[in-house]
Formats: sequence, C-alpha cells, structure tokens
Amino acid sequence: MGRLLIVVDMQNDFVDGALGFEGADGIIEGIASKIRSYKENNDEVVYTLDTHFDNYQDTQEGRNLPVPHCIKGSSGHELVPGLKDLLADCLCFEKPTFGSLKLANYINSNEDKYDVIEVCGLVSNICVISNAIIAKAAAPEAQIIVDSALTDSFDKTLNSETFDILKGVQVTVL
Repeated sequence: MGRLLIVVDMQNDFVDGALGFEGADGIIEGIASKIRSYKENNDEVVYTLDTHFDNYQDTQEGRNLPVPHCIKGSSGHELVPGLKDLLADCLCFEKPTFGSLKLANYINSNEDKYDVIEVCGLVSNICVISNAIIAKAAAPEAQIIVDSALTDSFDKTLNSETFDILKGVQVTVL
C-alpha cells in the first residue's frame, strides 16, 4: 500500500490575492518539503485548484462569498510560485466548489492503493476540511491525516475548531 498527498488550493488568490491573508505564505515551504518527500518515496501527489469563471457572482458560492477569486485564466487562479514547478507533473483536480467529487471518485477507484492519505493547503475551515472528509468517505480504511502546520485560515478560531471537528470524524491531526 502507498501514500497519497492532496495539496488543496495553494493558489495566488488565497495567499496574496483576493482572499489572501497574513500568514498564508508561511505554509508554502513546509508543503514544498512534504511534496519532495512524497516524491522521493515514490508516493503519489495530487492537487486541487479552486476554479471559477466570470459568472462567479451568479453562483451560490458567489452570492454567499461575493469576492471574485480564482477565476480561470487569471493570475489568482495559478499555483503559488513556490509550488508550481513541484506540482507540474502531478494530477490536478479543478473544482467549482469546496470539495471535489472528481477527487473523491479518483480516490474511491484507487482506494486499495492507499493506506495513508494526507491533506494540506488552504483554507483549513473550508476546502481542506471538505476534501479531508471526502477522502475519508472515499477510502474509509485509509488513515487520513491533516498536519496543522501545513494549513491555515484567515480566521484563527475557525482554524482551531476545524482540527477538533476533523478529530471527531477520525482524521489524524498532527
């Protein structure tokens, strides 16, 4: 069995763009190191991209979070420079909302390959938690891990509460 690393939404708009926040850039080097470690061990690395279009504000998410971000083709949609080259050869899941059904289907169709699935990236209380729970549903016998040092949020209270919720659904929080 092997390990799968899921890097969630490490895009410019979440670090220093439309929804960027202080400290978001502080996890980049740790994630880069984690990616290199997984690759050196011949484990799999995939990533997600929050992907919206010009009609973003007409979507349910856009009506509830009226800040256009991660518009496909914009610089905000791109991976942060510190991870772009490291993820260039990895499978990408573009997703129009918080969790990725395509990622879930991929994990589920390959669940016998993984005994560990680790999730990192941004934002802890939105897309990271969504994809960690999706991974748990897709591969219920795999150990799902979220390293608290490799995710963050604009809301430090929600960030902390996210780890409690993850523990409650049997996700290992480091």
